[in-house]
Amino acid sequence: MATEKNNSTVPEEQVGNAEDVKNVTESGERTADAENAPAPVVAEEKSAPAESVAAADAAADMEHDETVSFADEDAALAASAPELDMGEDTDEERAEAETTTEETARNLEDISGLDKTRLVELFASLLESKPVQQIRREAEAIKVAFYKRHRAEYEQRRREFVEGGGSPEDFVPQPDPDEARLKELFAEYRRRRAEYLANLERSKEENLKKKLQIIEELKELVNGSETMNSTFNAFRELQQRWRDTGIVPQANVKELWETYNLHVENFYNYIKINKELRDLDLKRNYEAKVQLCEAAEALVLEPSVVAAFRKLQDLHEKWRETGPVANEYKEALWERFKEASTRINKQHQEYFEGLKEEQKRNLELKTELCVKVEELTGEILTTRREWNKASEKLIEIQKVWKTIGFAPQKDNARIYERFRNACDKFFDQKREFYEQLKSEMDTNLQLKTEICEQAESLQESEQWKKTTDELIALQKRWKEIGPVPRRYSDAIWKRFRAACDRFFERKSAHFSGVDAQHDENLQKKLALLAEMEAADINGGGFDMIKDFQRRWNEIGFVPIKQKDEVQKRYKAAVDAMFATLRGGERERNMDRFRSKVSDMKSSGDKRLRFERDRLYNKVKQLEGDIATLENNIGFFSRSKNAEAMIREVEVKIAKAKQDMADTIEKIKLIDSQQEQGDK
Repeated sequence: MATEKNNSTVPEEQVGNAEDVKNVTESGERTADAENAPAPVVAEEKSAPAESVAAADAAADMEHDETVSFADEDAALAASAPELDMGEDTDEERAEAETTTEETARNLEDISGLDKTRLVELFASLLESKPVQQIRREAEAIKVAFYKRHRAEYEQRRREFVEGGGSPEDFVPQPDPDEARLKELFAEYRRRRAEYLANLERSKEENLKKKLQIIEELKELVNGSETMNSTFNAFRELQQRWRDTGIVPQANVKELWETYNLHVENFYNYIKINKELRDLDLKRNYEAKVQLCEAAEALVLEPSVVAAFRKLQDLHEKWRETGPVANEYKEALWERFKEASTRINKQHQEYFEGLKEEQKRNLELKTELCVKVEELTGEILTTRREWNKASEKLIEIQKVWKTIGFAPQKDNARIYERFRNACDKFFDQKREFYEQLKSEMDTNLQLKTEICEQAESLQESEQWKKTTDELIALQKRWKEIGPVPRRYSDAIWKRFRAACDRFFERKSAHFSGVDAQHDENLQKKLALLAEMEAADINGGGFDMIKDFQRRWNEIGFVPIKQKDEVQKRYKAAVDAMFATLRGGERERNMDRFRSKVSDMKSSGDKRLRFERDRLYNKVKQLEGDIATLENNIGFFSRSKNAEAMIREVEVKIAKAKQDMADTIEKIKLIDSQQEQGDK
């Protein structure tokens, strides 16, 4: 994972909107505009999760309470069961994964849309039609997709069982024939893979014997007395046989190559052959090794560090298979090749060291979240308000969890299980609490019915100030009462809101002509806009932008007809100031991307469409990440490592916003290229 770069740009979300300021304070006191503007109607009620008319409804609502989806994590955990373990992938399987065929790509794309039965059928078909070493990626995707659907079905049936009056603890899922079939197929996959690996090892041993025999024949050539050109032809045949022979056990690679290379050099140094043929072969070897050096040096530009490292291994294999060069070039060529290899190896090492450190930090953060959930679970909560507040905290914790990357592989499943078990325990305890609240919710219904009657008695009043204060007081009482049985929740809320809306709509119509203050505010904002548009932002930087934002937020309402236009102009001015401060490195990156798009365009529109889809998905992901991070940035405030954690989240927010802007610009660039191509 790339390291986040620090970005001090002020987020656009900090730009305030004075029109959003409420007219009535929490205490019911009026601001300057309270007499002229309608008071805000209470926000729509959200019934507390898991509170319902009966224990079954309470348990069903509890499932709805878990607003953060962990379906992918749960599926991955279920798919890691021992009977579904696929073992460590081999070099051969990794090589197959890097050369994805159109059929494999199509299967991977289709998997997300298949139901469980079709997934099982696809896996069975793959087992019968393709070598086992070629289906690892599809097998991994199939089992994760299967268990994602399997868990969704489990939760749905459990919810239906509870809604039907059953206890969550008594729910026992029925055997799943699709799951049983999937496990049978994976058992067969594991058997075939084990057989393939055994055959592969036997093949390596056979290849080792063949290469040892080739070395013996090389020795015979060196020790022979023949000096005819046929000796050199025999040598070339041995070289070709060596290259055609497959891989050998890893433990024998180094020693085997050194022995082979020694005897190849002996052949060149001691055999009495035609000098012209010898020089020609040395020249060919020289040219081949120069090309290998150039290929190794070009790997520095490879975007993927991992791919560059794997390609380097292939180049080393080709280097070993290439014969010697003239002595005067030997050392210089090897040093050149070794220097390029060192750069790639260093990049590879630094990449994985950075990844390892980041995963360690992720483990620390996730451990901290586990502790917080376990602390929540250990708290003694006795009221609905306490439970709802604790639930909000837990859901925020879950959202933060989703923003944190993987922990080290050996810890990843364990830390997730710890987190999930703590969350499950919390919601189980909450469910037990709400199962006891039926009578209290009935009382709440009676109290809210009385409030509706009071609001309805006030909806035709023309005592604007007095009635406004009374309705705000009723709204406050409404919020304090708590939830009602779920089957009455919508109806009672709509009744109360209708009475409030009726009064405030009448009040709004009565005071619609009172806009002198709004006109004055409009002139202040227009003057501030003119100042912003004329400002030299390079002389003031981000502090100047923040000052403009503060002054804008201090100005009150403007006439509603001008609100959108003024706000749009304000946003454009702020965007322009931010844009002025950007540039430099970003523009250079865009130049490189334009070159990349030009290359892709020359290869056909398919690569351009794929790149655009990838960038579009990235924008949607960044939007979600930014919203989640900003909602939860203050979450670590009570942590012993609060400052460091908050800084890290702030850096991620700034980086994500810059990434999103750059990505959108890249999408526009691709669109313009495609339009030119259509013309």
